[in-house]
Amino acid sequence: MTAFTVARSIEIAAPADTVFGLIDDFHEWRHWSPWEGLDPQLHREYSGPPEGPGAAYEWRGNRKAGEGRMSISATEPGRSVDVDLEFRKPMAANNHVRFDIVPTGDGVRVTWTMTGVTTGLFSLIGRIVPMDKFAGKDFEKGLSALKSRAENR
Repeated sequence: MTAFTVARSIEIAAPADTVFGLIDDFHEWRHWSPWEGLDPQLHREYSGPPEGPGAAYEWRGNRKAGEGRMSISATEPGRSVDVDLEFRKPMAANNHVRFDIVPTGDGVRVTWTMTGVTTGLFSLIGRIVPMDKFAGKDFEKGLSALKSRAENR
């Protein structure tokens, strides 16, 4: 077992409430999540409230998209969103995701952090390709798309 943290940040020239709304509502993730294009036939299911704590999103897709569930566990409006993330396929894992939104002079700085523990085969793979390298580029791609979405609203 190996603990890991992956974190990336970006400056966004948009109000905190705008950015928060794009993260706090899983329906909005279709517009900026770096994994949305992995399977054109991706099956999505939303449950719970439309946003905020209790909102949940499940997906099932091809081998690249995999299968899993996310649920919002806590929020501070305009400041942070905490997400519990369960991967079911291709490998089972439970991770915690947090988005921190901090005001800056011209907008906000968003930091996307994922923490967890790798086990089994994924732990071995992690010794060759650290989780930061494995997921970091996806976080950068997603934050860039989030920036574009927020700034063009």
